[in-house]
Amino acid sequence: MESLVIPTQEVHIDIDDSLSISKEKNTDLVHAKPIVLMSILSGLHAGYFRISLSLCSQALLWKIMIAPDSMSMSHLHSNLPSMAFHLLWYLALATQVLLCLLYALKCFFFFDMVKEEFSHYIGVNYLYAPSISWLILLQSAPMIEPQSILYQTLFSVFALPVLTLDTKLYGQWFTTEKRFLSMMANPASQVSVIANLVAARGAAEMGWRECALCLFSLGMVHYLVIFVTLYQRLPGGNNFPTKLRPVFFLFFAAPAMGSLAWNSICGSFDPLAKMLFFLSIFIFMSLVCRPNLFKKSMKRFNVAWWAYSFPITFLALNSVQYALEVKEQVAVGLMLISSSISVLIFLGLMILTAANSNRLLRRDPVLGSVTSPKVKSRQRS
Repeated sequence: MESLVIPTQEVHIDIDDSLSISKEKNTDLVHAKPIVLMSILSGLHAGYFRISLSLCSQALLWKIMIAPDSMSMSHLHSNLPSMAFHLLWYLALATQVLLCLLYALKCFFFFDMVKEEFSHYIGVNYLYAPSISWLILLQSAPMIEPQSILYQTLFSVFALPVLTLDTKLYGQWFTTEKRFLSMMANPASQVSVIANLVAARGAAEMGWRECALCLFSLGMVHYLVIFVTLYQRLPGGNNFPTKLRPVFFLFFAAPAMGSLAWNSICGSFDPLAKMLFFLSIFIFMSLVCRPNLFKKSMKRFNVAWWAYSFPITFLALNSVQYALEVKEQVAVGLMLISSSISVLIFLGLMILTAANSNRLLRRDPVLGSVTSPKVKSRQRS
């Protein structure tokens, strides 16, 4: 018999794994988002509030320049300056809220790094920066009057951290042996002075004269102490990193803010306010005439570059007040020059920050590679 042959057929089964691939991609994205957020939080520090501080001070400058009694933009029959001011103020508000939210998350997820920053001889000074930004933002607000209950409540909330940090920092400078001012002083120490002077101006705007005088005296006395200490080039000032040399502009930011605060306290640009204004101009010119001092710090973009912006804005604010008082051509020319420089530097930093956004939130050397004076003294011994 002939054998029966049964033909065989190959069956190919294709399994569509596109669904599984898409699930893996979605899973990778879900895991990638927390990683990116944690990387941002670990690189963030209080020095980034220099950005919002520059935005807020620029908003205050525009508010004063578009005021009816101003000699700069009041004669312009256009809504453009007013629109620019409102846009700038809301941008400053959004930036400040975002930075505060990110820093609050850092306090929750990386509390040890926040403690390290609180103990660092440079980083601790920038813990004043959030309060300074809020206070300047409040003073430049277009919709809140200084005599209102809301303004006074917000001022009290924003000024309380300043007084708390004053108690800790200033107390350590003359009571704790390992943290004496002669060892810990550096140009960033003047941020605490600016915080007190900004708060003094805010209190004067509300009519709280005694509170304003208290904050002004606290800020100016410590400014004199810090200035003399740094002038003598004691050990603390020699440990300041090269990348942070733009912070040297704080040397004229403090007297400039002191002049603004005293002007608000007295209600006029009197001789003391003029003396502080002239001092700030002299220090500014002394720094500008030494570009080699900042040459190394300008090789690569760093968030410390924002330390150029708000001190010059404080100087421009002073020049506006001085022009209103003196009403001479030289004073008006000085106002226009300083205001133009302030706006140009601010716009330039905005462009550079956008162009270098990929390196904006990298680990900053202010807490990583910088050795504090206390540690250096131990290493030498």
